[in-house]
Amino acid sequence: MFERFTEAARQTVLAAQGEAQELRHPAIGTEHLLLAALRQPGDPSAAVLIEAGLDLETARAAVRRLLGEGDQAEALASIGVDLGAVREAVESVFGEGALDAPAAEEPKRRGWFRSGSVHFGRAAFTAPAKKAVELSLRESLQLRSGRIDVGHLLLGVIREGQGLGVRVIVDHGLDLAAVRGAIEGALTAGPA
Repeated sequence: MFERFTEAARQTVLAAQGEAQELRHPAIGTEHLLLAALRQPGDPSAAVLIEAGLDLETARAAVRRLLGEGDQAEALASIGVDLGAVREAVESVFGEGALDAPAAEEPKRRGWFRSGSVHFGRAAFTAPAKKAVELSLRESLQLRSGRIDVGHLLLGVIREGQGLGVRVIVDHGLDLAAVRGAIEGALTAGPA
């Protein structure tokens, strides 16, 4: 299957691991595939989301809001606390964003202290992320593409439908059917 991936799609899958590492998440989820696709603003399919206001930093902030930093989320999960469920319960009572702290500017770090310099090993894909990658092949076949591009990966994330990647898109106020149609249009339009 991976022989059908374009270089940009391969780089997106690899960049998803970098996103998971940067956020200190133990596994690569659909949210990391979404973030990795948004790293490529020149890609026509990624541009669909970016032009709708869902750029890389906005999406990263949404993932952080939903999951937190990995060390914290992993520690709480180890004692049976589901941060997503807690957040949903609090927001259902106190309103969306009730747990959000005011955004603070992160200090610039150099050398060994950069967040990306810590090696966490090779993270595994979550079941929804694996499914999204598999579905990208189906999306490519359905569009008679012959290759898997970044847009097919995004369509796979949307078609999988249960991962955090879809939640980030929906929480941003975007209609999945409209996003799907625009990405399909970008894929079938070919190179500009």
